[in-house]
Amino acid sequence: MKFSVSSSELLKKLSLANGVIGTNTVLPILEDFLFDLIENVLTITSSNLETTIVTSVEVAMEEGGQIAIPAKILMDTLKALPEQPITFEVDQGTKAIKITSAYGRYKLSGDAPEDYPELPLSKDVQSLSITAEILSKVLAKTLFATSNDELRMAMQGLYFQIEEEELIFVATDAHKLVKYSFKVDGQNTPNSFIVPKKGLMLLKNALASDQTIELSYNSNNVFFQLDETKVIIRLIDAKYPDYNAVIPYDNANILGLEKGDFQNSLRRIAIYANKSTNQVVLNITDGSLTISAQDLDFSNEATEQLSCIYDGDTMNIGFNAKFLIEMLQVIGSDQVSFKLSTPNRAGILVPSDQAEGEELIMLVMPVMMGN
Repeated sequence: MKFSVSSSELLKKLSLANGVIGTNTVLPILEDFLFDLIENVLTITSSNLETTIVTSVEVAMEEGGQIAIPAKILMDTLKALPEQPITFEVDQGTKAIKITSAYGRYKLSGDAPEDYPELPLSKDVQSLSITAEILSKVLAKTLFATSNDELRMAMQGLYFQIEEEELIFVATDAHKLVKYSFKVDGQNTPNSFIVPKKGLMLLKNALASDQTIELSYNSNNVFFQLDETKVIIRLIDAKYPDYNAVIPYDNANILGLEKGDFQNSLRRIAIYANKSTNQVVLNITDGSLTISAQDLDFSNEATEQLSCIYDGDTMNIGFNAKFLIEMLQVIGSDQVSFKLSTPNRAGILVPSDQAEGEELIMLVMPVMMGN
């Protein structure tokens, strides 16, 4: 096996694939990249058994072949080299790898490619197309709301609900929930599945704004085909909670706010909140919002007042400031509406302006206030 390639081009592809590679893996070979060279195209595979990335780069090939190369030493070498052509020579018998640059030679030991796990097969799949622009928006506005609780496996992922003419994405950790839906043309086959957050974070890094992505899925995996890269993620085998049951729709009290002012006020007030609950209290009356917090353990308290537009009954309601700030960071609109029913029911935060065919709903549970 022998080929030459631009060091920076190779590093760019490896950096993308390196996201799934960890240390102390179940199988030592998973600390390697799998190189497969056929007809001037080098295919690079990396996997942690949950997420697999396959990408490719054109090279000047003298002889094809396969080799598994330890990722860390290769990445460290390429990062330390300036842009230049480099040549790889692999002895298929001994698995010895020689890299030649303008500066010198570097030798390392590879591993047997046949020890690398086989890729998940895209058999019996359903498929649909989605733009990278939409998928990027979905991931930016939902992933923060997934759970890190290992006992709630279903909530550790993003729920994809595919309807004939609508795509619905839901994330929740039982304290907050985001539902983002899009009207689409075409006749999709209704289905649903849960994709782990970790894999989607890696996918997010691979997206380019002008791509159309082919999304395929079966009962075990979801396959995202980008231009020269495929991201394969093993699905979470669990039942997603009935999110519609927790979204209140009879919200008679509507609070309209300038997002930036609200967010900045919450950041300041949260400094004085109890560190275990992060509770801030919203006292809402016609035309005025008072935000307050106190930490009785340290005799800390703070209060601020904002002007607002409010249609509803006077209300005192407590929320976790951290959750509200997270939602406001990704909501995307300069003006927001906070829809409330009673102090013990979830509040619904929505952007005042939504693009046609899109609907973003963010739900946050109240923090119960003592008497």
